[in-house]
Amino acid sequence: MKIISTAFSLLVIGGIGAVAVGAYGKSQFEAPGPSTAPTDVLLKRGSGLNSIAGKLADEGVISDALIFRLGAKFKGSDRSLKAGEYAIPAGASMQAVLDQLIKGETIQRKVTAAEGLTSFEIVARVNAAEKMTGEITEIPPEGSLAPETYFYQRDESRTALIARMTAAQTAILDELWEKRAPDLPLKSKEEALILASIVEKETGVSSERKRVAAVFINRLNKGMRLQTDPTVIYGITLGKSTLGRGIRRSELKAETPYNTYVISGLPPTPIANPGRAAIEATLNPIASKELYFVADGTGGHAFAETLKQHNRNVAAWRKIEKQRKASE
Repeated sequence: MKIISTAFSLLVIGGIGAVAVGAYGKSQFEAPGPSTAPTDVLLKRGSGLNSIAGKLADEGVISDALIFRLGAKFKGSDRSLKAGEYAIPAGASMQAVLDQLIKGETIQRKVTAAEGLTSFEIVARVNAAEKMTGEITEIPPEGSLAPETYFYQRDESRTALIARMTAAQTAILDELWEKRAPDLPLKSKEEALILASIVEKETGVSSERKRVAAVFINRLNKGMRLQTDPTVIYGITLGKSTLGRGIRRSELKAETPYNTYVISGLPPTPIANPGRAAIEATLNPIASKELYFVADGTGGHAFAETLKQHNRNVAAWRKIEKQRKASE
């Protein structure tokens, strides 16, 4: 009986001890953390619970790696933690940190390559992006980068991001080329990309893209020069800067490979990086007989089938320009 009593006492004491340890662990797990300021922590892909707990402790956002591990296992979350860069709030408890890692509430770093930017301009944005590695020293071919907002993680290489942009543009062009309208005067995907870049630079009005594309397609079919100002500007700047002024009459007559007032057909390369909508519009323009367009003063354009109609539209635009200058 004495032996049984002693054993029972030990079990009771052990149970009380376990409860006390559990209570202490729970209180520590839910208590405010040791950090006094927000802390960015990068958890690399493939990191296990032990590695994650150690990293959080080393960064000073949790007080005890063992308690964090036990808490994650107790809650069945030890295999649900997501990699990425986290902004851990000051004083966050281990419970709060665990919840953040389960939800994958990572820092969203991004680079936006807007439609119509040149490759030089996009590379400048990528090179200026924070918390990336490496530097782009070679400008990708014009038109080869898909305009989009790209999310990235800290320490991602800039080369990898440019590769993503290139792969995305290739996929878009491959897909839309297969869906192109019949009998277009475009012999290759590259020619489609060149014309799409011109459409992109000529209008920012989404409802106009297919109409603008149709004008250029009609002109190509008739053997007319495209006579588009953005190509003249690209021939001057080569996409490395903005012109910052109006085009001079002498520049409209200058013999550059990109001056579509002088050359027939398409310029040798795209003049910007067109977005999906511009490529789609170029490969599926509306059916029309229009050959001309000019700004109409509203942000859009006035279109015409004949030169006589176009000259009237140009005169109306000149009048608007004159009125604007007078009011300034």
